[in-house]
Amino acid sequence: PGLSYTWIFNNNTLDLQEDSRRFVSQATGNLYLAKVEPWDVGNYRCAVSSAEAQRQVWGPPTALTLRGDGVMGEYEPKIEVRFPETTYAAKGSSVRLECFALGK
Repeated sequence: PGLSYTWIFNNNTLDLQEDSRRFVSQATGNLYLAKVEPWDVGNYRCAVSSAEAQRQVWGPPTALTLRGDGVMGEYEPKIEVRFPETTYAAKGSSVRLECFALGK
């Protein structure tokens, strides 16, 4: 609770507010990219912040490269749903449940 996630791309903070291809899960901190383009190639790095602890931790850089042959291989469809056993919410508040499906 109280964690926020920021992604850095080639030493610049990604602004994902109006980006329909990229999404950061606020539950896991994962960065999702749809339809990778040549300009997505580069180094990505995640920063996790806690306002309560007044601390920020950086992950190691991860390079994204495009395969020259254009082949990604076959992936079995995979559906992941990770919800706590019980989710509590105050009446009138908003709740966010996240579900992701991956596959080809």
